[in-house]
Amino acid sequence: MNAGWNVQSAVKWQTQEETELDVLEDELHNLIVWNDEVNTFDWVIESLVNVCEHSPEQAEQCAMIIHHRGKYGVKKGSFEFLRPQAEALIDRGIQATIDY
Repeated sequence: MNAGWNVQSAVKWQTQEETELDVLEDELHNLIVWNDEVNTFDWVIESLVNVCEHSPEQAEQCAMIIHHRGKYGVKKGSFEFLRPQAEALIDRGIQATIDY
């Protein structure tokens, strides 16, 4: 039908692209902080500064977004990098998850 078009190389290319995408997805995860009715703005801000190393301004902006949207990805990174931070936030009573 179409001279010069090779089905095998098209399939191989698609597979390679999907593999590269899988690798990228494995590298970047989101540390999600969830809104609740328990923690104060000040506590969330202090925790983001101490645990996630945000500036006070950045932490305040994150806290506002969390409050209005119900959740927010406060940090990106590998699972291994984010896990201790998520655990530290949870230890402080803040709901945190890592989004794959």
